Amino acid sequence: MKAYLWRRLGQSVPTLLGVVLLVFGLFKGFGGDPAEILGGLNASAAQVQQIRTQLGLDQPLWMQLGLFLKQVLTLDWGLSWATHEPVSQLLASRLPATLTVMLPILLLDTTLATLLALAVAAVRGSLTDRLLMVLTTVALSISFLVYIIVGQWLLAFELGWFPVQGWSSSLWINLALYAPLPVLLAVLVGVSPQTRLYRSFILEEIGQDYVRTARAKGLGERAVLLRHVLRNALIPIVANVSVQLPGVFVGSFLIETFFSIPGLGREVLLAVNRSDYPVIQAVTVYLALLTMSINLLTDVLYRLIDPRVVLR
Repeated sequence: MKAYLWRRLGQSVPTLLGVVLLVFGLFKGFGGDPAEILGGLNASAAQVQQIRTQLGLDQPLWMQLGLFLKQVLTLDWGLSWATHEPVSQLLASRLPATLTVMLPILLLDTTLATLLALAVAAVRGSLTDRLLMVLTTVALSISFLVYIIVGQWLLAFELGWFPVQGWSSSLWINLALYAPLPVLLAVLVGVSPQTRLYRSFILEEIGQDYVRTARAKGLGERAVLLRHVLRNALIPIVANVSVQLPGVFVGSFLIETFFSIPGLGREVLLAVNRSDYPVIQAVTVYLALLTMSINLLTDVLYRLIDPRVVLR
């Protein structure tokens, strides 16, 4: 296990370097001139040149790359071009709001979808199974934006069960007052595809020989599903959750924009609109680091779930 972990960590270094070079090349080659963007349409040539000097954009390309590599190694991204806040402080202040909403969404999505998938797999082929698959298909065909608009109108404006927008500095107030509506709407959208996917994982395991052997030994259907089928189906379920985890830390642009949640998703969207390159670059590199870490953790979880898995 230790040898595998060290080898994977060693492989992450060139991968991260490739991401850094790609990000630097994309911003330099296709991002436009930040000095002209920050200066605006009415800025004179002298003002644009002054901005370019302040940002260090008049230096040779190799020196700019060296500065960017230093920022990556030290995790010091300088100041935001739009707000003049330290980028690290800006991202750290926005992360709690994103996690307050996105973590409950992920936990509820995964739990409900797994339970529903187990329930319909137990009655596979029945009217209940078919009806649930029809309902999930209908839910999948409706845009998330429709859920947000209808949910805000019905549950907030008409019924008054939730506030439409708002956020506070208290975690518990946010969880009890402002987060439930966006979490509810996101779960209504996300649980349908997850249920269909997890149902396919479980049904694939039900057809395996070890299930027939367990039944031949006299185990009941519930015991077979919970002790044997679910444990083996957890591997693809964990893999699917690991794909979603990086998005938890970035947030949902739609949720944070429509509900005025001061999270990372809305901040990234504002940074793109403002051409705030330091913020966008920092988020991109952090997301790459996070993805590689989650992939490594997922491989270790495979081993914990099923000791027969060999890490090579």
